[in-house]
Amino acid sequence: MFKRIATALTLASLALASASAADKISGAGASFPAPLYYDWAFNYGKETRSRVNYQSIGSGGGIKQITNRIVDFGASDKPLTTKELTKAKLLQFPAVIGAIVVAYNLPGIADEQLKLSNTLVADIFAGKITMWNDPAIAAENKGLALPNEKIIVVHRSDGSGTTYNFTYYLTKSSENWANTYGAGKAIDWAVGMGGKGNEGVSNLLKQTPFTIGYIESAYKEKNHLAAATLQTANGKWVTAREENFKAAAQYASWTKEDNFYALLALQPGDTSYPIVAATFILLPKEKAGMNKKVTAFYDYAFKQGDESAKKLGYIPLPESTKQMIREYWTTNIK
Repeated sequence: MFKRIATALTLASLALASASAADKISGAGASFPAPLYYDWAFNYGKETRSRVNYQSIGSGGGIKQITNRIVDFGASDKPLTTKELTKAKLLQFPAVIGAIVVAYNLPGIADEQLKLSNTLVADIFAGKITMWNDPAIAAENKGLALPNEKIIVVHRSDGSGTTYNFTYYLTKSSENWANTYGAGKAIDWAVGMGGKGNEGVSNLLKQTPFTIGYIESAYKEKNHLAAATLQTANGKWVTAREENFKAAAQYASWTKEDNFYALLALQPGDTSYPIVAATFILLPKEKAGMNKKVTAFYDYAFKQGDESAKKLGYIPLPESTKQMIREYWTTNIK
């Protein structure tokens, strides 16, 4: 699926090479939604002959490029506060909702077989638990043949909104993690090796036995990786499946007044997957003409792109949220 999308996007770019500069939109940032943005851009190009070029460089890079006005829009999985937006003279709105999974490569242990409590996940990424057959892991996985091997942690090497949302989840799950590391786009990891983008982390997980890492769920599906069964906010075991992502996403609460700022980890409910996150688009306030072109693309995606989102493992925004975003555009882009 992903190879088809990437090939199609390349062909679309070649076919639209004669489009005028006015028909070109450039964006950069989060790797989390990149597969979906490629698909949306390809379909939008076929229908409108407008070319949307998106670079998957991580949320940190996206924020930096839009702040410096290098691209027409930035993309970040870490929402910016109103204070941050005001300082950088930016607008912000969500585009889609996704989930972050704790993926692993353990020979002989299939997808969803490994159970990890939220506190245990934090202890593994903090380097407090270093062996796969540690008694704490064994206690949550009775009957599972855990290997006597060292745990190899894989994390992001670039500034990442995926990292921000994952470490925010760890902060809410573990007092030790909160006091020692906190949440951030980039942190000083205690253990492990880094990969660039969700793509880089996924490749390391796929190629290296006895690894564990965090990636957007679409990359888990693309690479046929296994993901741990985690816990809801109230301690129920829950798998990394679409229905559980949706159960958490329904609790998202957006307001135009705070530029849609929201973090969605550990939402209530017995089936709410614990690491759900929205991804956001950032626009420069002063570029009304280009902003209208960018929002026309996202309006198209909101109207025509839900099926693509679902096929790739994302959760489309509710219609009420999409309408709120359109109202936000009308108020702020003139």
